[in-house]
Amino acid sequence: MAGPSTALSPVIAASTHWLARAYPGGESNTVSHTLAELQARQAITVAAWLRYPTEVDAALVAIAGPGGSAILDWKAGSEPEDEFADGEGWRTWVDEVVVSWAACLLADPMLARRGVDSVIAALPVVPEPRPRPHARRAGGLPNEFRRLLQPDARDREAASLLRHPDLLEPIAAMHRDSLLYLLDAEQDRAPLTV
Repeated sequence: MAGPSTALSPVIAASTHWLARAYPGGESNTVSHTLAELQARQAITVAAWLRYPTEVDAALVAIAGPGGSAILDWKAGSEPEDEFADGEGWRTWVDEVVVSWAACLLADPMLARRGVDSVIAALPVVPEPRPRPHARRAGGLPNEFRRLLQPDARDREAASLLRHPDLLEPIAAMHRDSLLYLLDAEQDRAPLTV
């Protein structure tokens, strides 16, 4: 599992930035904005680790690039006025599949739990060189994904747009089937009958 690979850092940062801008949690420089961005980052991190599970995968995406945000911008109606303007270069590092999977994780707590459990199961157990301030739970990460898995009232309020299933649907639907297949969660999704 690639996990903490630094090769994924540009993809995680750009994809988080896109998701937090498309579904803002309030005015920038506010606590709500920060809380929403933290939740977006946690979902994007899990999605990126699932999408690029090995060091080789992470290195290849760093070389080839993830594809950019053009289709996401169009689907979400958040197209930039000039995508080639100064300061918009980060958009080339947005990964469409990672953002779509993160939207699925944010909208569905059961799927988020499955995603995090899958990431935890694949991470190698490495002895810590020094003690951490909070003890590591057996078989898991300390609190890196708490806001994704167990958001408190402030988190939910800050991310009301970011976690709204109807608002996320155009983005989540893009690659939901591949995430369900990857997490072996297809059987959990019964088709809707009218």
